[in-house]
Amino acid sequence: MILVAGLSPAWQQIAQLKQLRVGAVNRAMDVRWCASGKVLNVGLALHRLRGLAADSPPVQVISVAGGPAGEELRAHCARLQMPVEWIGTRAPTRVCTTLLDRETGQTTEIVENAHPIEPSELAAFEEAFRQRAREAKMVVLTGSFPAGTPVDFYARLARHTAALLVVDAQGAPLVATWPVQPAVIKPNREELGNTLGRALETSAQLRAALAECQARGARGVVISQGAGPVLVASGTETRWLHPPAVPVVNPIGSGDCLAAGLAWGLARGLSLPESARWGVAAAADNVSQLDPADLATPRVRALFDQVRVEPSSPGNEPVA
Repeated sequence: MILVAGLSPAWQQIAQLKQLRVGAVNRAMDVRWCASGKVLNVGLALHRLRGLAADSPPVQVISVAGGPAGEELRAHCARLQMPVEWIGTRAPTRVCTTLLDRETGQTTEIVENAHPIEPSELAAFEEAFRQRAREAKMVVLTGSFPAGTPVDFYARLARHTAALLVVDAQGAPLVATWPVQPAVIKPNREELGNTLGRALETSAQLRAALAECQARGARGVVISQGAGPVLVASGTETRWLHPPAVPVVNPIGSGDCLAAGLAWGLARGLSLPESARWGVAAAADNVSQLDPADLATPRVRALFDQVRVEPSSPGNEPVA
């Protein structure tokens, strides 16, 4: 089983506009709602990726929900038949909005921060994780923390399992997991720079950041760069994975689909570069769909064959 856990789901509004005009009345061409946030995007992507292979492991998600938006989350995930164990909270589930400007192709994201979760609710979450983790061969810890959550909360969860661990986070919550030696960390380049407290603008800076992450406990590192190539580092080997060109509809959730494909491959015993290649294919499919994590296995399989792999060496780092 692949267990996905996170504290910051979102009820997502996606509005398509002919043109976004700041400071003016904007009328939407189309508006839709869906369950989102990193934890649910990863879970849904993994749920969809099960169709890639007969030996795909089952997926279980643990997250939180509260208030009217939380009820919408529960109902939407039930309709998708995605297995989620919900921890009820007094904190209302956040609502986020994506604005898609069809004239320019630009995406604007309005993100509501997750509301604080009470200590008793965090304790219930940790206990649910401990029970589920007994069956897991792969664990994905993903997303930001609501205000007041202890920065070592993911590290505490990780100590409840011997499963392979993928961490998609940034800042202090990510750093706190390094002593438990996660199999892979998956920040994007900006997030990794924020975590280390310095800019990663040159190839030398990026290579030094990789070395630091590995020296501090991360066994594998996958760094995304938006539409740019993905850097995969394991041991002394590094590779660039160049995503295929696809029409851009909505890029939101693509990093989460990368994490999902990565976890799916590792759970099946594939190497880190091969697993990341499936992740890049899943991310590319996500970019061309309107709803986050709305993957289709035939498309992902076709895109996998189009991901170009290039060995990395000093001087050929295509930093975005």
